[in-house]
Amino acid sequence: MPHSTLTDGAPAPNAGVIETPLLIVGAGPAGASLACFLSYPPYSMTGLLISAAPTTSQTPRAHITNPAAFECLRDVDLEQECLDHAVKGDCMVHTRWCHDMTGEEYGRIYSWGNDPKRRGEYEGASPCHHVDLPQTVFEPILMQRAAAQGWDVRFRTSFVDFKKEDSGKILSRIRDELTKTEYLVRSDYLFGCDGARSQVLRELQIPLIKKPGQGLALNVLVKVDLSDYVEARRGNLHWVFQPEREYADFAWSGLIRMVKPWHEWMFILFPKPGVEWEEPTIEQYTQRCREIVGNDDLPLEVLDVSKWYINEIVAEYYSDGNIFCLGDAVHRHPPFNGLGSNTCVQDAFNLAWKIKYVSQGLASPSILDTFSKERQPVGLGVITRANQGIRDHVPVWKEMGLMEETVEKRMEIFNSLKTATPEARERRKRVNAAIEGTSHEFHGIGVEMNHHYDSEAVYVVDEVKAGRTKPEWPDDPVLHHQVSTFPGHRLPHAWLNKTMPEKEHTSTIDLAGHSRFCLITGIGGEKWIDAAQKVSQQLGVEIKAYSIGWGQEYVDVYRDWERRREIEEDGCILVRPDRFVVWRSMELSDDCDQKLGEVMKAVLGRS
Repeated sequence: MPHSTLTDGAPAPNAGVIETPLLIVGAGPAGASLACFLSYPPYSMTGLLISAAPTTSQTPRAHITNPAAFECLRDVDLEQECLDHAVKGDCMVHTRWCHDMTGEEYGRIYSWGNDPKRRGEYEGASPCHHVDLPQTVFEPILMQRAAAQGWDVRFRTSFVDFKKEDSGKILSRIRDELTKTEYLVRSDYLFGCDGARSQVLRELQIPLIKKPGQGLALNVLVKVDLSDYVEARRGNLHWVFQPEREYADFAWSGLIRMVKPWHEWMFILFPKPGVEWEEPTIEQYTQRCREIVGNDDLPLEVLDVSKWYINEIVAEYYSDGNIFCLGDAVHRHPPFNGLGSNTCVQDAFNLAWKIKYVSQGLASPSILDTFSKERQPVGLGVITRANQGIRDHVPVWKEMGLMEETVEKRMEIFNSLKTATPEARERRKRVNAAIEGTSHEFHGIGVEMNHHYDSEAVYVVDEVKAGRTKPEWPDDPVLHHQVSTFPGHRLPHAWLNKTMPEKEHTSTIDLAGHSRFCLITGIGGEKWIDAAQKVSQQLGVEIKAYSIGWGQEYVDVYRDWERRREIEEDGCILVRPDRFVVWRSMELSDDCDQKLGEVMKAVLGRS
């Protein structure tokens, strides 16, 4: 534990100290979703949530919400509310490369599950789908739910520092930025969800793994109605290149992102590398945006301008005792692949059930150490992929001649693409291959879903004894999802029906979750269901048991579960509250009660 920086100038330790079990610092996707997961029944927990910002996000930064995150939100009945406020996937059909938003188009690629050749893989991976849900919309949904479920929410309130008390509790110094008054908060747990400049992470002195950044980017929020030009070529991302122009140093290239179809857009401008430039005026931003639109007659208004750095940074570890950091505090990267807020939500989902179980005395505190072990490798993979996402665009720019220094050279290469020469033919092939290479960003269902946890909260003893090893990732684990019930993998999705359907079909995903363990078996596995009831009573931990198969509670009408379960009908799969497989038995055991009890105690640290 680092040396405390709580100074002698702080209020007296027992003078007006606020006592709370939980203190969350930061109200972005990580902190707000963590509050929702912790306060959702059963085992509802609340506390104090603070944010240095005056309100929720005012700029629509993160926006792609993927199936892996929606499965978490589905667990606390927030999926539908988010979908009601989101832009549906049919507005995200393509990513385009064009001269401007109203003119010539160079190429396009299907994106976010809309490629007819990939749609089946997406449908088979999850009951959830991609949508465009800007942070300005997402955060208020989360915060409203958190407050409604009992969280004390305070904006304009900063975390200053902390010290660890002999009791093990954390004494944090908090500042009200309106009155500049400082006060103390004593909590059982402290969660640093305070973004890329995390003060909690800084106080913990957690080392960061840093790679060279890729410069600065400018976000220009613009109101302009492009519905007449986009409706016939729908997409939420549009790369604009104008080789005949002398590039403005502050806007060497531009990416236009839909915020609200089709009248609000984010113009993401990338300054020319290695060149110093003066801060543009609003008039200069407006003029550059007009050039990108390609129609000076359209009314255009710049609403906001903000900056961000293209980072490649991940923390070496995420927790220290009863202090945890998650979200952008521990993984900082560009928005390529749309992984940012999604990873924040999944960090929170992984941690929330463990906090609940330890606080209820259902699990040993040792289970909390698995948060960093499981999520830090995911964060490392995310920052690597997101940065590779931007690098994947360089071949497109290069082969189209857009990286040449002079207009003359750019136009020479660009115009040659329209000729019938052998050289042009080969260049066109390279351009097409380069555009196809960006599919790792726009169809990366693998990087979104291929998470494997390797920790004490996963039981692999039986797999090792039987000589079974983790399944190999696909040849391209970014593009393709590996479905498996091997312990540590996410529970496969399959649609099920009841013998007499009461509603639309049910996903295996919906059988699991809800802050409880889940056991799935089939015909001949009745003893597993009995064992789940007995072990639940012995340990005081709910294990919801289901049978899938002919004449069972749930019927595998499409036979997808049979193809994906990888066990015999009378075997069983045990699933954690976060829907990751804990353990499986390939067939019926001689002593189901003893075996299931042994596994549960090991996973909960109660052996």
